[in-house]
Amino acid sequence: MLETPLATWISAHFKERSNPPFSFVYGGKPSETFISSWNFASHETRIDEERVTVTSIYHDPVTQLSATCVCTLFKMQNAIEWVLHFKNEGKVDTPIIEDIRSIDVDIIDVPPGHSCILHRALGSNAQRNDFMPIADLFDQNKTVELFPIGGRSSNTSVFPFFNIEEKGRGGIFMAIGWSGQWVSFFQRNDRGMHVRAGLDVARLKLHPGEQIRAPRILLVPWKGADRIASHNQFRRLLLQFYVPKKDGKPVQLPIANSACRDQKFGDEANKFTEQNQLEMIGEMKQFGLDCVWIDAGWFEGRWPNGVGSWTPRKDGFPRGLHPVGAAARDAGMGFVLWFEPERVHDGSWLHKNHPEWLLKIPGTDNHLLNLGNDEARRWLTDHVSGIISDACVTIYRHDFNIEPWVFWERGDEPDREGMTEIRYIEGFYKYWDELLRRHPGLVIDNCASGGRRIDLETISRSVALWRSDYQYFEPIGQQCMTYGLGLYLPPTSTGTKFTDPYKFRSAMTCGLAMNINPFLPDFKKGELQARLKEFKRIRALYYGDFYPLTPYSTEDDCWMAYQFHRDDLKSGMILAFRRDKAKNASMKLVPKGLGPSTLYKVEFIDEGIEKSIPGATILEGMDIKIKKAPGTSLVVYSWQ
Repeated sequence: MLETPLATWISAHFKERSNPPFSFVYGGKPSETFISSWNFASHETRIDEERVTVTSIYHDPVTQLSATCVCTLFKMQNAIEWVLHFKNEGKVDTPIIEDIRSIDVDIIDVPPGHSCILHRALGSNAQRNDFMPIADLFDQNKTVELFPIGGRSSNTSVFPFFNIEEKGRGGIFMAIGWSGQWVSFFQRNDRGMHVRAGLDVARLKLHPGEQIRAPRILLVPWKGADRIASHNQFRRLLLQFYVPKKDGKPVQLPIANSACRDQKFGDEANKFTEQNQLEMIGEMKQFGLDCVWIDAGWFEGRWPNGVGSWTPRKDGFPRGLHPVGAAARDAGMGFVLWFEPERVHDGSWLHKNHPEWLLKIPGTDNHLLNLGNDEARRWLTDHVSGIISDACVTIYRHDFNIEPWVFWERGDEPDREGMTEIRYIEGFYKYWDELLRRHPGLVIDNCASGGRRIDLETISRSVALWRSDYQYFEPIGQQCMTYGLGLYLPPTSTGTKFTDPYKFRSAMTCGLAMNINPFLPDFKKGELQARLKEFKRIRALYYGDFYPLTPYSTEDDCWMAYQFHRDDLKSGMILAFRRDKAKNASMKLVPKGLGPSTLYKVEFIDEGIEKSIPGATILEGMDIKIKKAPGTSLVVYSWQ
């Protein structure tokens, strides 16, 4: 197993006359057969008190190819990440580079006969089991190959965050940063677990002066028998170093609302106008919302066929979007605005005016704006940036509803397989980075038919306000997704249109995207006020440690409960759900993370009861009662 300090591991694996922990095939030969003979140089740069960067350069004196691996060591967090780059420093094309694996190493030692388990999660496929936890038991010589579907990094079958456990002794977390088509192989050999991960497709030569990058890798080793503690260690690392910040703290996800007076399900924002949005802002500001939200349909051509025409509809916003954004600002709210800039539909402005910027598939009416084309990317950046400024946008919502892989594959030239994708993903990062540079404080919302493009790179630049397109507002699916994602990733949010406690609390996470129409005759104003007051009190707790208190299940006849705990705030909560067909009206839950000798103030919110209870008593278990199904119970605790 990797030992701390990880600086020792870096020194052992990145050194002259040695094979590094990455691999590739060059000119038909595996890198392990030649890279130790290449010229080697290394230098170290201190980022801050917590982080040091070690750059290792391997250079072929014959073909002038360099492979540069930039490692960042997180000293206090016991973690390491790296990203691999290739550059042709010669005057002719390189031989073919293929099978690029950003990591290729025995990652954890497991003695024969010891259990080795790969903990992971499904990706998003708009199903109730989106992000479902999975545990793969690895016997000797077992191999598992994992990759997303269609080019979006967390689409359908995989989620690029993994926890490899040697039962009872510890393990190691691994995360992949690549927002396209990656691949990973986990193999149990006679030494332990071997991992290979990198680009799914890459067989290419580099022209003189060309360079490319490969997926980013993050490793976080841990010790002990408490696997859930390791998940919380990983969550804390992401919150400290990866999740977008505002004023030095992880950005707070908003409580937002998206609706208009006459909206029907499926309309999206096709019926939104300046008038009805100003009306909505005026009505909803009494609830203390963070944002007004305009989703798909504000542009010429409407949703879904107007994508590629990023100008406000004259029939709805004759003065543009500025009046809405300014009104939200004046009401003390931000403004969430939806875009899907990568998809371009037939007949849209981009399709008519810049067909040379598009990647196309014959017989389809949707095309892909090639972010690997510098001219296209610069135009998009300038155009969207102008809208952000004019409309006072505070959260830029970036959606992506098609699978890009077939477009990338068709765009490749001979002996350049994978290059279209690489350039596209590099351009995608440049686009987001430039928007963030131009608009300090801007938050990017990462949506791709829900949560289908979540990886280490996207979470470093964005948050996921709408983590799944599964049956909008269905509560059991929402509970399951909070459970599955809670093991890996803060922060995320989802939506609701309900004000009853069971459905509303099922949707509560770090933020909340509401579809509440206050003009409906059955609108329950008092209920919404009560739910929002309760949520505002506890939402900071979702950024804390996460503890599952019941088994994971998508079934209708059980309970689900989980706990969020923050030592820094001296507070935490337990949220329990009795589902529709669950027969038992009570359940004993055993909280985690509490001190036996600490006296806790425990508030049973639904009963209106407050008690002082010793930690030792709580740790023996709490009997939670929910009389009616479906139902919910919220318990908040604090200490001095």
